[in-house]
Amino acid sequence: MDKLTGIHAVKEALEAWRPIDRIAIAKGRQDTRVEEIVQLARKQGVPVRFEDRGQLDRLANSKDHQGVVALAAARAEASLANANAGHGQLGLIVLLDGVEDPHNLGAIIRTTLAAGAHGVVIPERRAAGLTDTVARASAGALAHLPVAKVTNLVRTMEELKDAGYWLVGLDEQGGENYTEVDYASPVGIVLGSEGQGLHELTRKRCDFVVSLPTTGPIKSLNVSVAAGVVLFEAIRQRNARTRGK
Repeated sequence: MDKLTGIHAVKEALEAWRPIDRIAIAKGRQDTRVEEIVQLARKQGVPVRFEDRGQLDRLANSKDHQGVVALAAARAEASLANANAGHGQLGLIVLLDGVEDPHNLGAIIRTTLAAGAHGVVIPERRAAGLTDTVARASAGALAHLPVAKVTNLVRTMEELKDAGYWLVGLDEQGGENYTEVDYASPVGIVLGSEGQGLHELTRKRCDFVVSLPTTGPIKSLNVSVAAGVVLFEAIRQRNARTRGK
């Protein structure tokens, strides 16, 4: 189930420590039962957003939600340490700067696992969470790949750089061809959102910003397709480096 609606259903899910991506509460909805949900969510690190009732109607596909809607996660997120555990000098991680379409997120997770990369990092806000839709789109890959949810993506990028990672951002305005970068060191591949691409602060933290050359009128690829192109170039380089030793 992707969505839980109503005070009782959401509170029960929290008390059972079911993985929840986020909770939306109607603005102005204040009483003891709602406050209990807010407190439980904060203890478990579940984001709570206060939104207009019309937004909750659309989120729940119904007006019968008592002003409380939760998006249930298919599984709990991993930590950044889980995503990089034991990979040493061969770390290869995908960082997503606000991918909001759950089908795109699922496809990226599937491609990341297929390419032999080690994990995906997603931001807590303005991004798709680990819902059942994502799990289905990943064709089972979500159960096998660490996906870390972070509060501040830019800070996480700095942590990875301090740990020895090079960060490669993908943008159609990138100054270098994606094949011109060395992916054999620890690398984080940074992909932007479907509409806006890389945010400026994210872009500035990248060591390289590369592009995928295209022909004809199409100037950019779907983000999940672009992820696959760059990931398999990284694996090609790494395999070639290994064979050359």
